[in-house]
Order: sequence, then structure tokens, then C-alpha cells
Amino acid sequence: MILIDTNIMIEILKGNQSIIDRIKALKNNLAISSITSMELYYGALNKSELNKLERFISSFTHVHLSNDISKLSIQLIKKYAKSHNLDIPDSLIASTALTHNYKLFTLNIKDFRYIPNLELI
Repeated sequence: MILIDTNIMIEILKGNQSIIDRIKALKNNLAISSITSMELYYGALNKSELNKLERFISSFTHVHLSNDISKLSIQLIKKYAKSHNLDIPDSLIASTALTHNYKLFTLNIKDFRYIPNLELI
């Protein structure tokens, strides 16, 4: 399974053909974190865009937060927030991937590359 970061979802919505082609080439089950859903909904400009997002997001498997994800996210924040500027949404997305042993597909490799055992695409 591959967890898709918010920036990838935004590029798909923008019609970025190279990202769309990469997603198609992965041919794996694709999932998004509930954090990604929240970030996308938060960025919606109006109800029409919100409805469009809802239809788009529904085509992906959703991975919701759990106690294990939350606990790991707290550990990552304690370890990397000050040294690497890790923010809460990224720590939760990374923790989701790590907890479920998923690869993370992101355009922001620099935001995650220092996290041990997190496999990035």
C-alpha cells in the first residue's frame, strides 16, 4: 500500500499529468491519511469545490488516526520539531505510513527524509 501525501493530491487536482502518470504507474492500492483529507477540505474555496473534493477523495482508501499513530507522532515531534522543523500534519502522515508499513509518495522528500524506516517515493 502507498500513502499519498497532500501535495501529490493537490497536483492531481491541478491536472499535473506527470504526477497522474506516476500514480497510474504505481499500480498499487493507494491510500490517504485523514490528515490529508482535512488539509484538502480546509483549502477548499467554496462549497462547490468542497463537493468536488469529496467525490475525488472518496476514490481512495482512508487511513484514520489511531492510538499507535498518535503516540508515534508525538515521538517524532519531540525528536524532530526543533531540529528539522517537523510540523504536526507531516508527523501524523509519516506516523501513519510507519505504523501501517506503507510507502509515502510525496514531493517534499526533504520534509521526511530524516525519519528512520520511512520509505519515500
